[in-house]
Amino acid sequence: MQIIEAKTFFQKLKGLMFQKEFNYILKIKTNGIHTFFMKIPIDVILTDKNNKILYIYKNLKPNKIIMPKRKVKYTYEIPINKINKTKIGDYFNP
Repeated sequence: MQIIEAKTFFQKLKGLMFQKEFNYILKIKTNGIHTFFMKIPIDVILTDKNNKILYIYKNLKPNKIIMPKRKVKYTYEIPINKINKTKIGDYFNP
C-alpha cells in the first residue's frame, strides 16, 4: 500500500478530514491526532523513531482524540481493517 507523508502544516492539519474513502497510508510526524471532521473510521499506528509500534488504535471513529504520547515520533492513518496481524512491539513496514 502506498504511503503518503504529510509534510507541510496544511497537509498535517487537513489529514483525512472530509474524505469518504482512501486507499493509502497517511504518515504524519506527530505524537497525537484528532478525527474531527472525518467521515469514516480509521486504524491508527503510533511508532517511535525506528518505526517500532508503540500503540495501535483499531476502528477509531470520527470526533475522537489521541492525546500526545511520549516516545512517539510517527503516526500512520490507515484504511480500516488493514492491520489485522500487526501488534505492539513489531516494526511497522507496510
